[in-house]
Amino acid sequence: MTTTSSESATARTGVWFVGARGSVATTAVAGCAAVTAGLHAPTGMVTETPPFAGAGLPALSSLVFGGHDTASCPLPKRAEALTEAGVLPHGLVGAITAELAAADAEIRTGGPGPGDTRDDEEIIAGFAADIAGFTRRMGVARTVVVNVSSTEPLPAPGDPRLPASSLYAAAAVRAGCGYVNFTPSTGLRTPVLAAAVAASGLPHAGRDGKTGQTLLRSVLAPMFVQRALNVRAWSGTNLLGGGDGAALADPAAAAAKNAGKERVLADALGAAPEGEVHIDDVPALGDWKTAWDHIAFDGFLGSRMILQTTWQGCDSALAAPLVLDLARLVARAHEAGIGGALPQLGFYFKDPDGRSVALAEQFEELLAFAGRLGAGA
Repeated sequence: MTTTSSESATARTGVWFVGARGSVATTAVAGCAAVTAGLHAPTGMVTETPPFAGAGLPALSSLVFGGHDTASCPLPKRAEALTEAGVLPHGLVGAITAELAAADAEIRTGGPGPGDTRDDEEIIAGFAADIAGFTRRMGVARTVVVNVSSTEPLPAPGDPRLPASSLYAAAAVRAGCGYVNFTPSTGLRTPVLAAAVAASGLPHAGRDGKTGQTLLRSVLAPMFVQRALNVRAWSGTNLLGGGDGAALADPAAAAAKNAGKERVLADALGAAPEGEVHIDDVPALGDWKTAWDHIAFDGFLGSRMILQTTWQGCDSALAAPLVLDLARLVARAHEAGIGGALPQLGFYFKDPDGRSVALAEQFEELLAFAGRLGAGA
């Protein structure tokens, strides 16, 4: 049922995280509580800028959180660890312990774990029941499922089992929820789920959030094209720790991640240049990452030139505001009766659903989409 933007602002909205005790989800829950309480500004949240004021997005104060995870560390403890790592500001956890505990109480055991004998259908049904139960208990108008779990390897050809990300995505569809895949994992992008996704009419967006190195690439690559400068080679290196660093130490998982980084260049330049992206796990860095790019290009009369960039940032602090943006945008789209893939949200992704365009055009599409939401679609 489509409702007005004024109703959207007052109804409660559920956000169900896959990977709910990870760094990104914990930072998003803590950040939402901090901004709602007026303790911090909504820095990095595009939806809190003036062009989105009339879009009828759910208020941050209306968001309630839950999710799936295989980890057992409670959110308040996880937030304390992030504070020690410099991700969250000192003193914040004490001020929002109640909000963190409330979200933690709504986290259910994920999977499939070692020794799990359930088939795919049983797992999907169990996950969907968890999500539907949350929606009922919280009395929310709708729930958006957001995948922020660690990157999984691409599925092997002919594998009879769905990857974990697709089991969660299928459960989101089964539970009637909008879906966001902020990871490079398969999620909804498997032929097995195509018919169910199309029949559901539910809004969905993904894949692989654009937070650091690839964000910079998406800005720089069009510059070379617009200035008629020929890029000969583009190489990159990432150093990162934490859960992502450990997960991406697996070559298969790293290959899934790098595919999106390389696609951005191929889309912008017309073809993929020479060069590769390397990802190194450096546990001592924790949630912080450093990315270097080395770009070789030709100038006038064949003069050879080099551009080098360095990006240093906190991955969770970069991702969390975007995750909150996407949850609000997809919830509002669902409310306004807009279903299917949302290419208008390609601004946020390396490998977006629907067509891929330059970053400047993506932002204009996002602003136009906000206007459409404000008009009730």
